[in-house]
Amino acid sequence: MLADLPLLSLVIWTPILGGVLVLFASKEEQAGMAKIIALAAAVITFLLTIPLYTSFDLATHQMQFVENTPWISAFNINYHLGVDGISMPLILLTAFTSILVVIAGWDNIKHKTAQYMAAFLIMDGLMIGVFAALDSILFYVFWEAMLIPMFLIIGIWGGERRVYATIKFFLYTFLGSVFMLVALIYMYTQSGTFGILDFHGIKLGMTEQILIFLAFLLAFAVKVPMWPVHTWLPDAHVEAPTGGSVILAAIMLKMGTYGFVRFSMPITPDAAQNLDWLMITLSLIAIVYIAFVALVQKDMKKLIAYSSISHMGFVTLGFFVVYMIAENTGSVQGAAMGIEGALVQMISHGFISGAMFLCIGVMYDRMHSRLISDYGGVANTMPVFAGFMVFFAMANAGLPGTSGFVGEFLVILSAFKANFWIAFLAATTLIFGAAYTLWMVKRVIFGEVANEKVAALKDLNNREFFILGTLAVAVLILGLWPAPLLDVMHATVDHLVQQITTSKLPNL
Repeated sequence: MLADLPLLSLVIWTPILGGVLVLFASKEEQAGMAKIIALAAAVITFLLTIPLYTSFDLATHQMQFVENTPWISAFNINYHLGVDGISMPLILLTAFTSILVVIAGWDNIKHKTAQYMAAFLIMDGLMIGVFAALDSILFYVFWEAMLIPMFLIIGIWGGERRVYATIKFFLYTFLGSVFMLVALIYMYTQSGTFGILDFHGIKLGMTEQILIFLAFLLAFAVKVPMWPVHTWLPDAHVEAPTGGSVILAAIMLKMGTYGFVRFSMPITPDAAQNLDWLMITLSLIAIVYIAFVALVQKDMKKLIAYSSISHMGFVTLGFFVVYMIAENTGSVQGAAMGIEGALVQMISHGFISGAMFLCIGVMYDRMHSRLISDYGGVANTMPVFAGFMVFFAMANAGLPGTSGFVGEFLVILSAFKANFWIAFLAATTLIFGAAYTLWMVKRVIFGEVANEKVAALKDLNNREFFILGTLAVAVLILGLWPAPLLDVMHATVDHLVQQITTSKLPNL
């Protein structure tokens, strides 16, 4: 019965239609109704994603819940949707996070409430569309359209320098995507189709592969973001409202890394193998150098933003050590471990980074400051909140038993199969991560009460407790029992490894 339903279309268009419906309650006196409609749309969307997991066939790498309808027949462009073991968990993460974002903005957004909720709901549907699209033009439309609601969220509800931050965010991400569009059009001229899975089978020469790989790299590296095109992220995080920061860190960064495994690696495997040294180097710079940058930040949001860049370096490292492992050991299993670790890290980072930004938002709502120096002794006045923040900080540092440990451990373990020194440098993030995260927690949470404002702080209300408690449970479950997530990935990742370690040069 479920197979007959257009589940993916429902999951994509329910929040978008919900967002449009919310706009009909755009008067300030209708703010309560707007919030109820938004929450209902977000919850329904998440409930619709659950069958994607419960009815998922673990034994196959084939796309599931496929929908394919002609869209622009003249150019062989289709409304083509489907999910596999890589994209399905990301769709669940997106829908889950959107509920928390709506609840987080319940009392904090005082003006244009309906427009704020509508922007998030529409962006929710567009982000799910990115992960579900199997036609490259459909993917591109969702990819670019998603920028518009985030542009508005930062530009309207952001901080003092919101206009600067939102324009910088838009220009970086939009300009990078133009190169991707050129690559997609070129592959259409070679294959006569815009189907992503059809692109996987194209035989391309090495020069073609390298140019296409670099075009994709410009688009996806900005979104991750990788060093040195990362500078838009701290500005965007600092100026964005709390919900915007949560979606940026938890979902939008994952789209760049998703692009590597959906496009770059299977379409241009020979170029990816030849340029793996570049990707590994950029990943290690993000892991090590950006961790030092995080260590000296005075603004809590900036610190966690740089922390996100460092942790996402782990994801790209896990993807691209595959080629070195396959060359050194010939073991597909060892190579698959790196990709699976990177994918787990993507989901885990969504939980942990979202929770950290929500914690900072809780304090900002009370103190209207993100500066570490304005705090101290918060545990004395907000003990429940302090417990949550210390827990999430430990998870951010990769404490065993939390989700932050699982992905990093698998990536480091696979890196050892590739090269000892790569693994050694990657493992330093466990030290640096503990350094910048716990150094912030020490100054903000512990010690004597720093000032009268801290002394007047009130602990979590029920709404805040629910949000942070839900994320804490998610972090613990994934940390203690990652098997349900890993089982979903196995077949897809094994097939991906076979794809990317097989040459596609036309003369072979």
